[in-house]
Amino acid sequence: MERYETFEYDVLVVGAGGSGLRAAIAAMEQGARVGMVSKSLLGKAHTVMAEGGVAAALGNVRPEDNWKVHFRDTLKGGGMLNNWKMVQNYAQEAPERVLELERWGAVFDRTPDGRINQRNFGGHFFPRLAHVGDRTGLEMIRTLQDQAVKMGVNVHMETTITRLLQEGSAVNGAFGFDRRSGKFLAFKAKAIVIATGGLGRIYKITSNSWECTGDGFALASMVGADLIDMEFIQFHPTGMIWPTGVMGILVTEGVRGEGGVLKNNQGKRFMFDNVPDRYKGEFAETEEEADRWLEGDREARRPPELLTRDVVARAIRMEVNEGRGSPHGGAYLDIASRRSADYIKKKLPSMYHQFMKLANLDITKEPMEVGPTSHYMMGGIKVDPDSQATTVPGLFAAGEVAGGLHGANRLGGNSLSDLLVFGRRAGLAAAEFASKKSSWSSLDDSEIAQCLSEALAPFSRAQGENPFAIMQDLRNSMQKNAGIMRVEDELNEQLDIIRKLKVRAHNAAAAGGREYNPGWHTALDLPLMLEVAEAVVLAAAARKESRGGHARLDYPEPDPAFAMVNHLVRRKQGVLAVETAPLPVMPGELKEIADAKGAVS
Repeated sequence: MERYETFEYDVLVVGAGGSGLRAAIAAMEQGARVGMVSKSLLGKAHTVMAEGGVAAALGNVRPEDNWKVHFRDTLKGGGMLNNWKMVQNYAQEAPERVLELERWGAVFDRTPDGRINQRNFGGHFFPRLAHVGDRTGLEMIRTLQDQAVKMGVNVHMETTITRLLQEGSAVNGAFGFDRRSGKFLAFKAKAIVIATGGLGRIYKITSNSWECTGDGFALASMVGADLIDMEFIQFHPTGMIWPTGVMGILVTEGVRGEGGVLKNNQGKRFMFDNVPDRYKGEFAETEEEADRWLEGDREARRPPELLTRDVVARAIRMEVNEGRGSPHGGAYLDIASRRSADYIKKKLPSMYHQFMKLANLDITKEPMEVGPTSHYMMGGIKVDPDSQATTVPGLFAAGEVAGGLHGANRLGGNSLSDLLVFGRRAGLAAAEFASKKSSWSSLDDSEIAQCLSEALAPFSRAQGENPFAIMQDLRNSMQKNAGIMRVEDELNEQLDIIRKLKVRAHNAAAAGGREYNPGWHTALDLPLMLEVAEAVVLAAAARKESRGGHARLDYPEPDPAFAMVNHLVRRKQGVLAVETAPLPVMPGELKEIADAKGAVS
């Protein structure tokens, strides 16, 4: 049998972004020996791309803000499909997690009296996002990484996990390879935390970096974990759409939070015409009122550009479809006419440099061209709202890969505080689970042999298919058939495409050696990408309505029959299938908060 190296950890964290680092810190605080696997380099997590801020009801700008308003906003933004207990835990704990980050050395922008400053963001009733200019995710990763390294975390960088290992129904380890050397690695673990982030790379146009191929969803599904709400994918309304080579790169919502407005090719500010009935009365009806709100008038209503991301993304798509789009198929985001050049450079330095370097455009003088880009997965691995435990013993999940918190649509800024709150909870629970085991389980030789065989198979297919071509066909077809607008015929067509792509992926070939071999890496990514793509399409086909991040052209309105159910994707006898599950019943006192209008005391 091919040689492999074995490591032993109490808790193995798969993923080194914000949630993985926070889980590792929490587990180490309990005395656990922690190993962390990073598909890329430590510090290069996709968390750094979260620019606008971290949402927490600190009340520093508006003292009326509190966890109850944040709880209400999150549920309302999520179409009430969120797990209420997760939302409660999240809204109550987010402020302390942000303050904890500050104690560890994070440097936030300040109010005039020296407190952490907070900015406006879509879907939030009050200014709630603590920020570091437009580089908040980078500051978070820097702080968490420093803390974890100081505590002695063991990091396996540029390492990919291809399979989780089991003893009975419980996980007891993981198998993977070092991307640099091609050497195989086996990890014995008493508990495992999946913190691998999102799945944006299954789409052609995405803000996600190359690592986000949906590994964690698929790894968990393949060992029997339930997936939840997989139909709900957020298409961020403002990604770069020109030049072609930078298509999909994120344009932070902070641009709109600082006063940027969306216009069509006729110069019209079109979001005033796109306020859904459920938000009527909460958003400004005139430019004058919207401007007063931005300047701090507490009696004025919010600008419609700060509607939830699903609403804004579909509004831009409608302008394009009806011939009012920008030259490259998007809309104009204008802050140049709203703020001074010095203000823009101070508040949005990354955006200024991003457009200057990548598009040769000065955002202090010209509007940006933007359009929807696949950005975030609201669904994910089903977890317990308190412990983040999955339906598989010993397996936990946190961050974007875990479902339940965001429901049908995530509010901007909620992702970063999600990482902190539930990364910590997952790490604590995993350490506790591991502490009840006196020793590591032996890894099954036949299971390891199967993993090795699967990993080496592409090298034996001299006449096999190009894995990059298969991946391109997957991404193009998902963009076309399961993207921002969906219909039944196209979803069924996509399921057929995925079945054919699975056959092709089984014949994907790799040439050369195992050191730094991207063709081999892609061949091994494909089965995981196809698993998660199938889960997305199956769930999207089952939800015959439009809600949040899931839009059906053939069922354009929300349907009360789907208002109180989540979809679960489960693997049975090797086949994925969709089942419905009723939402947990919310206690009466929390239901009153969820239904409240305006501020909540």
